[in-house]
Amino acid sequence: MTVETNLHGAHRNIISRKVKESADTAAVFFAENADKLQRLAIDMAVVFQSGGKLLTAGNGGSACDAQHVSVEFMHPVFEKRKPLPCFSLVSDTALLTAIANDIDFSATCSTQLACIARPGDMFLAISTSGMSSNLVRAIEEARRLKVKTIALSGKDGGRLSGVADWSFVVPSYSIHRIQEVHVMFLHILWDLIHINLGEEDIV
Repeated sequence: MTVETNLHGAHRNIISRKVKESADTAAVFFAENADKLQRLAIDMAVVFQSGGKLLTAGNGGSACDAQHVSVEFMHPVFEKRKPLPCFSLVSDTALLTAIANDIDFSATCSTQLACIARPGDMFLAISTSGMSSNLVRAIEEARRLKVKTIALSGKDGGRLSGVADWSFVVPSYSIHRIQEVHVMFLHILWDLIHINLGEEDIV
């Protein structure tokens, strides 16, 4: 088996198509959700200002996004922006596997929330399908604890869209396109929160 090379533009066309799909998906999503995203940023800025924290979770690639947003808040890439408390619930392999082994995988995040979340905190669940059992259970636990809940999903929103206080659904069935928009959403959300806290729009 040999690697197929194409010097006549076919591969370039594939690249251009995927870039356009990503841009079009993002354009549709943000056109539909810009006002709601701004309201969420204001709501979250108030929580941070009041001493609350953000807890995040996801599975697979979305676990990486949950960790990514935690780094963005805790260690801002711009020196003028202050760190804000944000912790990923999917970073501790030993804890995750212990809970999954001793209780059930669906309890991996809700068990942690019950231990460390406080009323007025926030929980962000990221799932391309919106069907992740551990995230649905975590949102239900967060609501019981009076923690604000945010669901970031794709496809038709799955179960998450019906249980979260704030729900954002990327209108695509392509996991890659959904994840690309999720990352853009998280960067813009981070930026807007800081702006709503009175910091300069420097990004």
